[in-house]
Amino acid sequence: MLVKWVESLYKFECHLFRTLNRQFERKCLNAFFRQITHLGGAWFTIAVTLFIIVFAEIPVKMWGIESAAALTSSHILVSIIKKLYPRNRPYLALQDARVPANPLSDHSFPSGHTTAIFSIITPFSIHMPILAIILYPVAISVGMSRVFLGLHYPSDVLAGSIVGTIFGMLMVSLI
Repeated sequence: MLVKWVESLYKFECHLFRTLNRQFERKCLNAFFRQITHLGGAWFTIAVTLFIIVFAEIPVKMWGIESAAALTSSHILVSIIKKLYPRNRPYLALQDARVPANPLSDHSFPSGHTTAIFSIITPFSIHMPILAIILYPVAISVGMSRVFLGLHYPSDVLAGSIVGTIFGMLMVSLI
């Protein structure tokens, strides 16, 4: 019974993946997702948090520190999970997946880009909820870009958003 449920869930996830990934040939969407995906990358997320810590005034500086702590601690967990659960990326598992040249070769679960963007926006959204109107659509777009580009399954992105959000909330409560 459990095996059938897991198989059904995987089929549904593959269907969601293909629905978004098959839009790969649309030039406008491709250009948008190829650019926005970088907002969850290491260089951008580290640079933004360091910039805020160095140049912002209190209380925004503290929010930057919370974001940096969430980014760092969530990245450690993501690295551990990727080692413990070495899930192949969808472009390696699904023949019809479309992917840009030189795709990533590490493991898929959870999405590091999605974790990173959610971990840095969560403290800002908690402290200034009006920012959530802008920040969450950006973060969701980063997550969608990972599926669109054939690099992650939807569950990788969902897990990354949950991990990033939890670590952002945790750092707000601890710092």
